[in-house]
Amino acid sequence: MKRALVTGGSGAIGAAICRKLALAGHHVYVHGHSGTARAEQLVAEIRAAGGTADAIVFDVTDAAVSAAALQSLTATGVPQILVNNAGIHEDAVMPGMSREQWSRVIDVSLNGFFNVTQPLLLPMIRTRWGRIVNISSVAAIAGNRGQVNYAAAKAGLHGATRALALELASRGITVNSVAPGIIASPMSEHAFSDEAIERLVPMKRAGRPEEVAELVEFLASERAAYISGQVISINGGMI
Repeated sequence: MKRALVTGGSGAIGAAICRKLALAGHHVYVHGHSGTARAEQLVAEIRAAGGTADAIVFDVTDAAVSAAALQSLTATGVPQILVNNAGIHEDAVMPGMSREQWSRVIDVSLNGFFNVTQPLLLPMIRTRWGRIVNISSVAAIAGNRGQVNYAAAKAGLHGATRALALELASRGITVNSVAPGIIASPMSEHAFSDEAIERLVPMKRAGRPEEVAELVEFLASERAAYISGQVISINGGMI
């Protein structure tokens, strides 16, 4: 059994990833910040299904708080699977975008990636095995009106993925990004109408969180040992 930390684990995609990793036999740390109750509920659900999980709550944008939480976590065992899934939307066309909207999105997706990943690297390196999966977006590849901040943050993850993969390749640790398209969730229901999905997605439907989770679980497994530094899209043929 390996330990897996999923940031933003209480959201739709994060929860599906947590369930899938638990089903694969890993002990899952379900991270939450604003969704503390949902994280605890998901932990109870995983345990009821025969898996093992714990909730962990901290703000990924706070470097000191993140470091303290991760130090406490590694004291009981090193997470060898890390899924950087935490992210937020603060959508606005750039002429009307505030500096706060820009900074908050960059802070969670990109600085949050650093604040969580960097403290875990040396402990993971010492185990000579690891899987880091960064959850990105089709917006980072194709762009999206009203999401200059989000696209920039997620595109930054792509560069970080490729560079970190090179640094860790000889240590038995892979680093990859998964770039979902339109995935059915409470967030996407407000952003994309059925007509928009019909127009934008060649498969004429939104993806399911479970489909993203299947890909993440594969990348986190032994079966993906020779895959690293890649950005893998899952978007119904959008690009």
